[in-house]
Amino acid sequence: MKLSRITVAVIAVLGAGLGAGMASSAFALDLYMDKKTKQLYAEPGPGRERLGSFKKVDDAPAESAAKTVTAESPPVPRDRSAAMREKMAGARLLNDVAVLQEHVKEIEKVHMKFDDRGLHFETKDGNFSMSWNGRLQAASQYNFINEVDPNTPYLVGSTSTASLPNELNSGMNIRRARLGAEGTFMKIFDYKFEYDFSRGNGSVGSGITDAFVRMNQTNALSYKLGSFKEPFSLEEAASNRYLTFIERHMSVNAFVDNPNTYKTGIGANYAIPRWQTGWAFMTEPIGAWSAASTSVNANGNQSRNNGSGDSGWEAIGRISGRPWMQDETHFVHVGASAGHTDVNNQYKSDGTFQGAGGTGGGGGMAFFAFPGTNVDRTNMLNTGNLTHGNVGAANQVRIDSYDRMAAELWLNHGPWSAQGEYLRTNLNGLGYTGEHLTGAYGFLSYFLTGESKAYHVRNGAANRIRPRQPFQWSKNGGWGAWEVAAGYDYIDMNSGIVKGGSAKMARIGLNWYPHSNVKWQANIQHVLDVNTAGTPRNETSTTGSPNTGFSGGAGARTNGFHNADLTVFMTQLQVDF
Repeated sequence: MKLSRITVAVIAVLGAGLGAGMASSAFALDLYMDKKTKQLYAEPGPGRERLGSFKKVDDAPAESAAKTVTAESPPVPRDRSAAMREKMAGARLLNDVAVLQEHVKEIEKVHMKFDDRGLHFETKDGNFSMSWNGRLQAASQYNFINEVDPNTPYLVGSTSTASLPNELNSGMNIRRARLGAEGTFMKIFDYKFEYDFSRGNGSVGSGITDAFVRMNQTNALSYKLGSFKEPFSLEEAASNRYLTFIERHMSVNAFVDNPNTYKTGIGANYAIPRWQTGWAFMTEPIGAWSAASTSVNANGNQSRNNGSGDSGWEAIGRISGRPWMQDETHFVHVGASAGHTDVNNQYKSDGTFQGAGGTGGGGGMAFFAFPGTNVDRTNMLNTGNLTHGNVGAANQVRIDSYDRMAAELWLNHGPWSAQGEYLRTNLNGLGYTGEHLTGAYGFLSYFLTGESKAYHVRNGAANRIRPRQPFQWSKNGGWGAWEVAAGYDYIDMNSGIVKGGSAKMARIGLNWYPHSNVKWQANIQHVLDVNTAGTPRNETSTTGSPNTGFSGGAGARTNGFHNADLTVFMTQLQVDF
C-alpha cells in the first residue's frame, strides 16, 4: 500500500511538470529583463523591462523549428542562469524520487516466512538471517512385566539381604522441550543457540545444548566455537527429532550421550554430498550439578556440570561417507569415530578419595545404561565410579583417561533401510590392564507409504522425513508417512575388574508422520537378558582401608536388575519447527 501511494505522488509531480511544458508550447510567454543584471524573468517586477510576448512556431520546417521564433519584439537569447535553475529544479525532483525509492527498499529489506525450518527472517542483501525453532516431545511409558530374581543378594553395610524389586514406573512426562534461534550474519558466519527446559530439571546452566558461532570458509569447510555435540557416532550425529526409535540404543547412550555429548570447545567440519568429516578439541563445561545425571553419580563437594567430573580435555573426530551412491534414496554409508578423553580425579589434601555416597574427594568417571525407556530412565547397568581408594592404598584404582571408537554402517534402498554400529570404550589408568566396555545395535526399517529416509550432508546422518501425501481430514486427503522398524540392542560392561553388567534387548517400532513437523511413535521393548551378577561393592568405607568387592559393580540397585524380565510399551508425540 505504501509503495502505491509513493508511486502516485511521483506520477503527480512529474505530471505537473509535463503539464507546464505543454502549456508553454501552446500559449505565448511574456519575458522581462532586469535592467542591471540582464537576467530574464517570466513575471514583472521592480527594475524589470518587458521585452515582448514570445511563442514557439509549430509550423516551421523541421530542420529550423527549434530555432525559429516570432515576437512583437526581436528575440532575446536565453539566459544561462535561468537554464541552471531549471536543471537544479529537475535535480531536486530526481533526488526526491530517489529518497522515496530508498525508503521503499528499507521497507522491503527484511523478509519473513514460515516453513519446516521455523519462523524465518532474512535481510534482502543476505547479510543476516534468523530462524526460531523449537520442539516438544510428550512421552508415555507402560511396563507390562517387572520381575527380578528374588535370590540375588546385595550388601547393606555388611548384611546380605534379598534384592528389592527395583521396578520401573509407568507414567508420562515431557521428554524434551526446547527453544532456540539459529541463522547467519555477514554471510560467512552462522550461529545457533538452543535451550532445553526439561534438561536437568531446568537447573541453571544445565539446559543449554547448542551455543556456538561457526565461520564458513567455503560451502564445505567450516570452523566452530562454543558448545556443541561431539563428532562421534552415526546415531548420535542425528537429531533426536529424526530417530527411528524413541530412544537411542544402550551403547550410544552409555558411551556418548550419558557422559554429556554437549561439550565446549573448538571444531572443524568438511562436508560434501559424498563424504564428511568433523574434528573437535573440547572439554565438559564447569557449572551447577544437574538432575540430568551423566557420567558420575553424586560425589561429595561436586562442582562438575551434570555431576560428571569429566572436565579434562578431549580430542575427538569422525569421518563418514557414501562410497556407493545412486541417488539420495539409494546409497551405502560407512563411517568411523575415535576419541581420547582425560579424566579429572580429585583427591583431598591428605590423599583420601571418596566416591558416591560420601563426603570429600569427587571426580572420577562412571558409565551406566538404562533399557531404552523414555519416562523412567533408571540405570539398569552401572560400572560405579572407576576411581576409588586412597592414594598409596593397596586397592587403589584410578581411571586417568578413556579411549572411544565406533564403526558405523547404513544401507538405504528406497523405502528400505538398515543401520548398525559397534562401539567400544577402553579404560586407562592405575590398576587397569586392558579393561574395555563394548556395545552394538542393528535394525531394519520400511516405509509402508513409499517414502525414503533423508540424508543430512553436513551431519552425515538422518534428516527430516517429508510425507508424500500429508495427512488431511478431507475425503481425498493423504494419510501421511508410515514406517515400521525392528532391531536388536546389546551392551557389555563386564571386563576384568569392572562389573557394570550386560544386557540384550529387542525392540519393534511404528512411526507415523502426518506432517513433516509432526511425528508419533510407538515402541515395544523386551529385555532378553540382563546380567548384573558379581560381588556388590561396599560403599560404606570412609577410611583408607580396602574398599571391599570393587569388582561387583555399582551396588544394590544395579544388582537388583539381575535376570530381570522387562517388557515396556512407550509412545511419544513430537511437534517441532
